[in-house]
Amino acid sequence: MKTSARNQLVGTVKSIKHGAVNDEIIVTLSGGQELAATITCDSREYLELKEGKPVVALIKSTSVIIATDAAHIKLSARNRLTGTISNISRGAVYSLVEIDLGNDVSIIAGITIESSDGLDLHVGQTATALFKAGSVILGVPA
Repeated sequence: MKTSARNQLVGTVKSIKHGAVNDEIIVTLSGGQELAATITCDSREYLELKEGKPVVALIKSTSVIIATDAAHIKLSARNRLTGTISNISRGAVYSLVEIDLGNDVSIIAGITIESSDGLDLHVGQTATALFKAGSVILGVPA
């Protein structure tokens, strides 16, 4: 699948919580970490999602926030994927920060140079990728 989303995380549907308009889908990634996606009930039906079905979670890099000490804070963002910074590519305005989540899974955050410098990010540092469940788009093979 070709998309403009830098993050294409492969996983399996762990559970589905049905709502009146939206459903919450919990996806288990190959390393064991989980993410939550909120999609419409119509989308869940169209994708024929059920427990155990393979999915791809798409997340734009600019929807991902980086935290270096998220353990002691409560946040409304459902998704917290923790790993080790494996690469930082600095551009003119943005830094692309890649976090290795283990098992050949990584996530990239596009954050401002100012934020990257303010957090004093460096390769080898533990970091958490934060993003809202509504920022996740799910896909399945056609």
